[in-house]
Amino acid sequence: MNRASTEQPLFAVIGCGLIGRKRVNALARVAAAAGASKGAVPLLYTCDLDATRAADLARLVPGCTAATDPATVVADARVTAVIVSTLNAALAPVTLAAVRAGKHVLVEKPGALNAAQLRTLQAAARESGARVRLGYNHRFHPALQKARALIDEGALGPLMFLRARYGHGGRKGYDREWRADPALSGGGELIDQGVHVIDLAGWFLGEFPTVEGHAVTSFWDMKVDDNAFLSLRTAAGQTAWLHVSCTEWKNLFSLEIYGRDAKIAIDGLGGSYGVERLAFYRMLPEMGPPETTIFEYPRGDESWELETKAFVDDIRLNREPSPGLAEGIRTLEIVEQIYRRSGFTVNEAGL
Repeated sequence: MNRASTEQPLFAVIGCGLIGRKRVNALARVAAAAGASKGAVPLLYTCDLDATRAADLARLVPGCTAATDPATVVADARVTAVIVSTLNAALAPVTLAAVRAGKHVLVEKPGALNAAQLRTLQAAARESGARVRLGYNHRFHPALQKARALIDEGALGPLMFLRARYGHGGRKGYDREWRADPALSGGGELIDQGVHVIDLAGWFLGEFPTVEGHAVTSFWDMKVDDNAFLSLRTAAGQTAWLHVSCTEWKNLFSLEIYGRDAKIAIDGLGGSYGVERLAFYRMLPEMGPPETTIFEYPRGDESWELETKAFVDDIRLNREPSPGLAEGIRTLEIVEQIYRRSGFTVNEAGL
């Protein structure tokens, strides 16, 4: 378990909804890119409490078995890797069972209902040697990858601050779906889309010992938040100002990163969020209007495939995933601080 491996991991996908289907499709593309024969996908099981949903997804992969009991899936010695894409409340329990069985796991964000559950997973993963990657696929969007490359090559100079806005407008009946039930979701918009921008802020700026902000319910008839406003600060004084909302009547993703020499502005994620675009504004010696370069990425979202490939490489190289449990814990600790300050109950369910 602790050595690099040349063997192809064999997968199970637990949770066969929209995200589970995206994961199966991504796994097929990764297998094809690695030279697998047409239709050959290293997927042994699709598993869901809804037998019909599991069976519908299994039909996409020759030889794949549909199941309804996660315990049966993780008990199969042939399975070496598990993708967990259930509702939030089931993410950590299913992942824990897989990790204790010695399986590597890619678990969807936020990974758990609370940071304490992720700490339990972290201890179990250390014990078994399993690698656990958190499914923050936004890191793998092309504009975000380009931003990371520009920053790493020093094109922005020392970073000063960033600001991000992320939101959608829900839909009729949104406040009666599982995301509005704190027992199933762990919270509202902050633990849903908010964790993505917290993760991205940490990816670019580092850790945030100073956490300020609040969450509110402004519109939807539910016990969880529909808006959250955060100001996070690093030890060096860099600030991440974040606003997430499910009262954003036109879907929006906006991330701006400011350095002493240049600025990056990212807008859109494809689909209903608009064409993904990165603008790079480089300050000139004489200042004034900056030198501007625009990058557009109209070809669709390949982040699921790239993230799945990174997970396969985690297993093959026996490397620590990033983002992994440590990053996931830090993100949920921030969420919990905001919820407590705002009067929302933090789900304390353990494992």
